Amino acid sequence: MSERPLPRPSALTRPHWDGCREGVLRVQRCRECRAHVFIPQPLCTACGAGGLEWIESRGHGTVYSFSVVHRAPHPAFATPYLVAIVTLDEGFEMLANLACDAALAAIGMRVRVAFLPASETIALPYFVAA
Repeated sequence: MSERPLPRPSALTRPHWDGCREGVLRVQRCRECRAHVFIPQPLCTACGAGGLEWIESRGHGTVYSFSVVHRAPHPAFATPYLVAIVTLDEGFEMLANLACDAALAAIGMRVRVAFLPASETIALPYFVAA
């Protein structure tokens, strides 16, 4: 098995990845319209304002959709695994792995974020049943 590909933080995304390494889900919030913005952006995706701040999300949400992956995009990923779109309680959506038995996964399932240390500098967010 080959080594798992990892994100490469940029100046824009570094606060998010630093938070994940610390066990905290950090997201941007617009100072103007108060919308939460994920994935990290230079401008608010709701109103276009540039005043984005980093805040901590509670990391709790609901599964909006999910899929069981049987054919991995890279040899480092063992199949099958679940990928979910989670609507966080703050109102933004996030795509991440869902760690549960596929037979137990359900749309509407309550979940919370957890973090998988993948290297000394990167921890990957994923979701587990709440």
